[in-house]
Amino acid sequence: MKIAIQGISGSYHDQVAKIYFGNECTILDCMTFDEVVLSVKDGVSDFGVMAIENSIAGSLIPNYSLIDENNLKIIGESYININHQLMVAPGVKIDDIKTISSHPMALLQCKDFLKNSNKLILEDKDTAEVANKISKNNLTDMAAIASNKAAEIYGLDIIEKNIQTIKNNETRFVILSAEDSLNSNIEKNKASLKLILNHSNGSLAKVLNIFHNYNINLTKIQSIPVIETPWKYSFFIDVTFTNINDYTNAIKNVKLNSELLKEFGLYKSEKL
Repeated sequence: MKIAIQGISGSYHDQVAKIYFGNECTILDCMTFDEVVLSVKDGVSDFGVMAIENSIAGSLIPNYSLIDENNLKIIGESYININHQLMVAPGVKIDDIKTISSHPMALLQCKDFLKNSNKLILEDKDTAEVANKISKNNLTDMAAIASNKAAEIYGLDIIEKNIQTIKNNETRFVILSAEDSLNSNIEKNKASLKLILNHSNGSLAKVLNIFHNYNINLTKIQSIPVIETPWKYSFFIDVTFTNINDYTNAIKNVKLNSELLKEFGLYKSEKL
């Protein structure tokens, strides 16, 4: 089984892929989320793993659009705690460092630590890739922000532990496929949807009331501009439910009150 991830060995995506699919899966490293999506869409990989939101930094809005534009399916999800470590080449001290580099999302999650630093902050494509670069080139003036696993794999010293601003820092990842659910026998109790509503008064409230009337719990709502129509928005929504018939009936009614309703996938919630 081939799994496309954003990043390389030791990245958080790599860890999620192995937790979800097992250590026997083949990991295909991609440096961008676009590459992950194309790998799944073109059949190069069987599935993809993509971060979609973080409890500190919020949603990765471009990733919603990537899933939508490429008509991929969400077949599952996974949450992991994100514990960022500051790591350097062996023997390097914090006073030797001139730059700190990592993925932009990781830098944002460590904002409080970094604002008290006098180092140059550089964005890179992947947390583990920076660790690998330091190790491979024996860079003694650069530090990486990455996971414990990355430090272990690339032989780096951790000089500051758990530097994320909020210690309870969690990221949600979605599992992507070009087709519907990986296992039809799994009890599905969560759905990811896209809605476009008209501009009439109360259109969003009407849809939310439909979900309420059918005992559907709204766990996420994210508005994203409709590029072709200025000041018009689509809503990406996650809902959970206990009765599939209630969900089916709610969706029928929501369709009648929407310009567009797109279902990205039905799957099992990891939180329920």
